[in-house]
Amino acid sequence: MLRVWVDSRSVGVLDRLGPRGSTFVYQPEVNEAETVSLTMPKRTQSWDVPFGLIPIFDMNLPEGALRERLRLQFAKALGTFDEFDLLAIVGRSQIGRIRYSGLDETLLEDVPFQSIDEILRERREGGLFDYLLNVFAVHSGLAGIQPKVMIRGVDGGPDDRLSHSIRGATHIVKLWDPAEYPELAANEFFCLSAARRAHLTVPDFALSQDGTALVIERFDLTAGIYQGFEDFCVLNGLTSDKKYSGGYETRLFRRISDFVSPEGRPAALETAFRLFAFNCAIGNGDAHLKNFGVLYKDTLSTVDLAPAYDLITTRAYLPADQMALTLEGSTRWPDRAKLIRLGQTRARLKATKASEILEQVADALSDVTVEVRAYFRHAAHRAIGDRMLSEWQEGTRMARAPRG
Repeated sequence: MLRVWVDSRSVGVLDRLGPRGSTFVYQPEVNEAETVSLTMPKRTQSWDVPFGLIPIFDMNLPEGALRERLRLQFAKALGTFDEFDLLAIVGRSQIGRIRYSGLDETLLEDVPFQSIDEILRERREGGLFDYLLNVFAVHSGLAGIQPKVMIRGVDGGPDDRLSHSIRGATHIVKLWDPAEYPELAANEFFCLSAARRAHLTVPDFALSQDGTALVIERFDLTAGIYQGFEDFCVLNGLTSDKKYSGGYETRLFRRISDFVSPEGRPAALETAFRLFAFNCAIGNGDAHLKNFGVLYKDTLSTVDLAPAYDLITTRAYLPADQMALTLEGSTRWPDRAKLIRLGQTRARLKATKASEILEQVADALSDVTVEVRAYFRHAAHRAIGDRMLSEWQEGTRMARAPRG
């Protein structure tokens, strides 16, 4: 059994249910603001699922290289290695405000310090990935196939006082395997740069000098307090393995209407449309349900759309890649007319506003193209840059209104 904590307060117990399921029960003294999810209000009856973990507890389970590193490290000692075991290992350091411990253990989150400057400037002759995984794997409760860890970053600047005042992670470090997705850190760096110019909110980020790592500030950490975060798998009642399930109309836009606070809903729908159009323009076939989320202080406070994250031109690696979810029943990339129709019907925008957003996306890609070309001129994998630019040029043509 695992004890579940919200904002350093014990709120309930998570346990296995039968051979494959899970069950969670709230403690009687928990108040409504301390509930673990927008989808799970307080009740005396337990919350049960027959297979796997309940979605909010499944949300941050490591995947890919991070999960494999933890399996190799702990499977022999534990004797088993299922989702509960994985959550027990990384449960003290998670994205969002939920934490986990053993039933009779106190909660202690104590992520080691790591110099951000060392990551950005020091060349480790290929050893950075192994070094960070060895030190930070057990402190990295975050999902995603891309190799990544969470660190408590220090950089010698005035914000160092914040990193010393909290004991959890402050940054995410993303790396890449040259055998699979070369230049993935640079790919995301330029996609984030273009997103910012397209008037999307993104977390602060920096690319290492040798292009091996991307360092991103956690957007769920505000003034030393971790905010509540839920991705759209959770909001749709799905576990992470269903992240490619359904269509954007219902899984994304309708859920925004269901969960984002009424006063912020129009802006959130417009932002979701802008983000969706941007993903189409850059050729991001991995804009699945886990790559959209909401933020809130507690489950009774204002709920807003989270900043944009995990933006990649996937078609630089998979030229035939299609959309992660469907639009109008198809995963084929939409044209300009279909995007404007989506803006009108699902984001409640006027056609002129939707068109203006598409023009802003096209302008942003055109602006950052110069930087992409300059970087990849000297990169070891120039072909990735060429493919990115090709996709961006096609996306720019799609987003622009016909001339003449």
